[in-house]
Amino acid sequence: MTTADDMTLDELRAELAGRIAAHAVFDGWTEIALAGAAAELGVPADRAVLCFPGGAIEMIDAWFAAIDTNMAARLGAAGVTGWKIRDRIRGAVLARLDEAAAHPDALRRALAILARPANMPRATRLCWRAADAMWRAAGDESVDIAWYTKRATLGSVYAATLMAWMDDDSEGFADTRAFLDRRIDDVMKVEKLKVRLRPDPDHHFSPARFLGRLRYRIQG
Repeated sequence: MTTADDMTLDELRAELAGRIAAHAVFDGWTEIALAGAAAELGVPADRAVLCFPGGAIEMIDAWFAAIDTNMAARLGAAGVTGWKIRDRIRGAVLARLDEAAAHPDALRRALAILARPANMPRATRLCWRAADAMWRAAGDESVDIAWYTKRATLGSVYAATLMAWMDDDSEGFADTRAFLDRRIDDVMKVEKLKVRLRPDPDHHFSPARFLGRLRYRIQG
């Protein structure tokens, strides 16, 4: 059995990630919270610090990675591959949000840190990584441009849903769930439109012809 003393720094980082969040509720994303998490594992605080040389932002990064792992495990256990794509995405977003909201004050503190101008590049990468993790957990096998557009769209939906969650005091976050459903409905409408506009082997989409028809309908 591997003990904390036998772990590599990467392994220790993963073990500490979730525990830090519980302490960050009271102590913020600080070395005090890290020391509390390290004490639970019986690890010297100075060794734990070596796992996060970048400080708070790296602690948050590790916690979000753990959230992604747990989210994927939940979806795998639920057998989402048999669900409709809309339900898979909804399930992925809610599973990730439920994991993150297990420590709501820690999440709010983390988002406040990520919102600082200096941390925006890192925040963008973490949002992209979360979107990728959710799509993978949902069984996405897209390639080429679809791979990027799906993640960009879902990243926007997830970020907006997080903002809604921060202001939500409804029971069971019912308002956030309703907000998510509306955002997914909007995305699905766009996807249906894209399918309608997709060229077939015999007919190529012409923007000029499309605008001409649109103008004719408006004038008519």
